[in-house]
Amino acid sequence: MCNFTGILYIIEIEFMKNFHNTKLAIAFLCFWISINAFSQQKEIQLWDKVPNAIESKEYTEKTDYEDNGNVKRVKEVVKPTLTLYFANAEKSNGSCVIICAGGGYSYLSNYKEGHKVAEWLTTLGINAFVLKYRLPSDLIMKNKSVGPLQDAQEAVRMVRKNAEKWKINPNKIGIMGFSAGGHLASTLSTHYNERVYESTDNTSARPDFSILIYPVISMQESITHEGSKNNLLGKNPSSELIEKFSNEKQITADTPKAFLIHATDDKAVPVENIINYYLALKREKVPAEMHIYENGGHGFGLGVKGTNQFWPETCAKWLAANDYILKPDGYVFSYFKGNGEDGLHLAYSEDGYKWEALKKEESFLTPEVGKDKLMRDPCIIKGGDGLYHMVWTVSWTDKGIGYASSKDLIHWSKQEFIPVMAHEEKTRNTWAPEITYDEKSKEYMIYWASTIDSKFPETKSEEEKGYNHRIYYTKTKDFKKFSKTKLLYDPGFNVIDASIVKTDNGFTMYLKDETKVPVQKNLKIATSKNLEGPYTKAGDPITGNYWAEGPTAIQVNNEWIVYFDKYTLKKYGAIKQTSKGWEDISEQVSFPKGTRHGTVLKVSSVLINQLKKE
Repeated sequence: MCNFTGILYIIEIEFMKNFHNTKLAIAFLCFWISINAFSQQKEIQLWDKVPNAIESKEYTEKTDYEDNGNVKRVKEVVKPTLTLYFANAEKSNGSCVIICAGGGYSYLSNYKEGHKVAEWLTTLGINAFVLKYRLPSDLIMKNKSVGPLQDAQEAVRMVRKNAEKWKINPNKIGIMGFSAGGHLASTLSTHYNERVYESTDNTSARPDFSILIYPVISMQESITHEGSKNNLLGKNPSSELIEKFSNEKQITADTPKAFLIHATDDKAVPVENIINYYLALKREKVPAEMHIYENGGHGFGLGVKGTNQFWPETCAKWLAANDYILKPDGYVFSYFKGNGEDGLHLAYSEDGYKWEALKKEESFLTPEVGKDKLMRDPCIIKGGDGLYHMVWTVSWTDKGIGYASSKDLIHWSKQEFIPVMAHEEKTRNTWAPEITYDEKSKEYMIYWASTIDSKFPETKSEEEKGYNHRIYYTKTKDFKKFSKTKLLYDPGFNVIDASIVKTDNGFTMYLKDETKVPVQKNLKIATSKNLEGPYTKAGDPITGNYWAEGPTAIQVNNEWIVYFDKYTLKKYGAIKQTSKGWEDISEQVSFPKGTRHGTVLKVSSVLINQLKKE
């Protein structure tokens, strides 16, 4: 449905130019055929026997192609079909949309307003079916005014009957139409119960919702599209026929809810088509949403210029709000409460600002390893193996950290103690471990803050019980074998709570300056081209005149947000990176009461729903 076939054809020609071995040429041709077949979507016949059909040898299907190989239009359809596009099952809640392309009821713009749209819908998690419907013609139809409607009704019935087989929710079947295809979609929405062909099948043909894009809806003289009207009803239709197929006049309380798009400057199909349809829906108290753009003309498809280019995004939001697609990915925050004695706590957020505790604020995992059996500073990441890996502080005075893994953040592996500082006799602590996965090397780097007595005497102070931390690290590919522990970062001051994220330019380390005299207790940044460093000198503070610790950063709507513990104020805060620097947005975020030093990660809405059930 894209120009993949054309690309493969060019590759084939170039290969054949250089092939002198017949067996190799045949092998490549077989490979090309298999790949080409795989690239095609499954197309199925709509009818065993088309109802009320007239055979005509003069009327045969024709297809016009664009220069890039895409189908431009289909004409004189004799055998209507459905082309099936299935979304990734993990991203779908079973919704589907049957798509009716436009073309004035004289042809079908089946790529631009059909297959291309289907591909977009599948990215949202919606199963899509492109309907190649018959165009009204006295040559092949006994009653051309109902020919397209027969196909639309049968399409809905076919999808509904195959719901279990195709993993479709039979109560989430939508109809979508562009231009004259919009007239067919609105006709189905208002005439789904009309008996337009003989059948013993009692499956409902009612769509559950409609999406109408610059649609022809009315057959009324002042606002109709004359070409569509003439092709469907003939040049001299009766007033009764005009009234019947002016679908804004056929709306009842049972008409499906609708999402409507049009442009004010549409000179082919006046914008009054959707305005009148919307007002009729409103009168009958049928849910509807309408968006009218200042410009865009007619036939802008998925949107190509001006404000109309954003209608697919707006439509996706409407689909999500009506539970036709899964909600977008959200966020999970891992944290501890009190001294960390009761273990791992999780909160979730859909927008990165409002956070709510999961499992009624009970812990998901109770600590079992280490001197003090604590679970402070829990850091969780999703690794290259698809598992969630967690490390944490097990004690105030131990020489190692805790580790466990999980497939779903609910069921965890056996907890392990990793003695990362056991080789240093004078190590006083191993605090605030974090993990960053290096996609390039396929390795995990675990790093933490430790004080080793007698090291870095130039920054030692009697304050803070003489702690004088630096950041150390080890690497692993499997959490069984670990590289020799090394020094990762010495900024020239007492440093703790490092958290490293991958950026477009390399790696950014957020860290806490732990200096008390003169007081710092703030967050700073260092950067490096490589995960292992060397990292730059720490910059100026990015947090304000309060004590901050435990930074964790993530991009929300393409903006970097750093969350941190305002621990002396006993609340959580956040800052956002802007073109003018870091803006404090602490008043815009909310966290569960008692949240302490946590980390944030992006997760699927499916996982969040699973966590909510705990």
